[in-house]
Amino acid sequence: MLKPYIPLLLVLGFVVANAIMMWGVSTLADLLLRSNRPTEVKRQPYESGMPVLGEAGERFSVKYYLVTILFIVFDIEAVFMIPWAAGFAQMKDIAGLLLIEMLLFMLILVVGYIYVWKRGAFEWD
Repeated sequence: MLKPYIPLLLVLGFVVANAIMMWGVSTLADLLLRSNRPTEVKRQPYESGMPVLGEAGERFSVKYYLVTILFIVFDIEAVFMIPWAAGFAQMKDIAGLLLIEMLLFMLILVVGYIYVWKRGAFEWD
């Protein structure tokens, strides 16, 4: 009865053992190799070799968040189109309905894109 589950239990056991081993090795390496000599250079934040330009809690412009949200929205919409395109060829009996549905979806996207374009959301100061 449990025979089909043996491969799954082996993989699960390997994952748990691997996680425990990685945690143990990293803890052991931290204890053995750590140098506890903090200097001013070690305390500074590392930002790709560039000097720090300001405080970490500095406020961003609302335009930054607006552009970010618009990117996420249009990116997710593109992700919805990929499975639709893959399944479109397989569903020949309702292909007309699927095409009208996608054209309506894209029309809504275009209207939203034109709206944010006319409102000046893509203009960066």
